[in-house]
Amino acid sequence: MNDVSTSPYHTALKELESVFSRLDDAKVDAVVDAIAKAKSTVVFGGGRERLQIMGFAMRLYHMGVPVAVEGDMTTPPVGPGDVFLVTVGPGEISTALALIGVAREAGATVIVITAQPNGRAPALADLVLHLPAQTMADDQGAAKSSILPMGSLYEGALFVLFEVMVLKLRERVSITPEAMRARHTNLE
Repeated sequence: MNDVSTSPYHTALKELESVFSRLDDAKVDAVVDAIAKAKSTVVFGGGRERLQIMGFAMRLYHMGVPVAVEGDMTTPPVGPGDVFLVTVGPGEISTALALIGVAREAGATVIVITAQPNGRAPALADLVLHLPAQTMADDQGAAKSSILPMGSLYEGALFVLFEVMVLKLRERVSITPEAMRARHTNLE
């Protein structure tokens, strides 16, 4: 058996703990509030960030919160009263910039979650949530801060962030765990 205190598992968990010790929870609450008040929320992320935000969208659906994942054939148009929630850890990717432009033009509220709050995508957002974790924008040389590869620390932090946001939203919209479970698919 390995010594857990010196294992890569322990190190990765300490790194996640460090991310959340620097997170502005008031900003998290502002994002939760915006989603709770929105007519609908459309989410977007690229690569592995997409996997995390799709999991969050699934939980929003379980709570009965109107949600869609950008790129799905059933994604409705966005407009005033809607939220376009984007995760773009490195601060910009071309697809995110283009979609943010479309959402802004349509009148949707744009929320960006990022590790690089000075990036181009956050500059276009109505609300920015800074998730201070290593991404591919800073995973090499002196900037490298995690034992995990590339953007894995950010992606892991997204999972934890989204699950805590679910807890906050569940309370905010008064949904019970039983009601969420009732909305879970039976096609498994």
